[in-house]
Amino acid sequence: MSTAFYAGSFDPFTLGHLSIVERGLHIFDRIYIGIGVNINKPGAERDALARLDAIRKAVSHFGEKVQVISYCGLTYVKAKELGADCLLRGLRNSGDFLYEQQIADVNRQMSGIETVFMISLPEYASVSSSVVRELERYGADVSRFVPTK
Repeated sequence: MSTAFYAGSFDPFTLGHLSIVERGLHIFDRIYIGIGVNINKPGAERDALARLDAIRKAVSHFGEKVQVISYCGLTYVKAKELGADCLLRGLRNSGDFLYEQQIADVNRQMSGIETVFMISLPEYASVSSSVVRELERYGADVSRFVPTK
């Protein structure tokens, strides 16, 4: 059984993230979605609980193939604990690639774990969690960017 670990802050979890999970299931038998929690940030654990619940609802139709967890610490360490074969990452543009390439190289050097990159679908390439948060801050309707469940 092949397993991927898809880690991020997912604040919020967007349709682009959901698309990566859905498409990732064509490659992997199981995907763990890991919400990284910075325990040094006030309220981080409370915020992570709300995201856990929202993401679990958004991926519930995948059944046991997708598990949603929170974690602290290094991503590659958690991936190894979960028995993941690789890390799964989405790329929206070349800027994402340059950033993610560095992280992938370090993860591979530290643990031997590989990273699989999936290119975002064109309709999600301009959607980031930070853009969605900014729109929400000003009361904009973000329903076209986030799962409805």
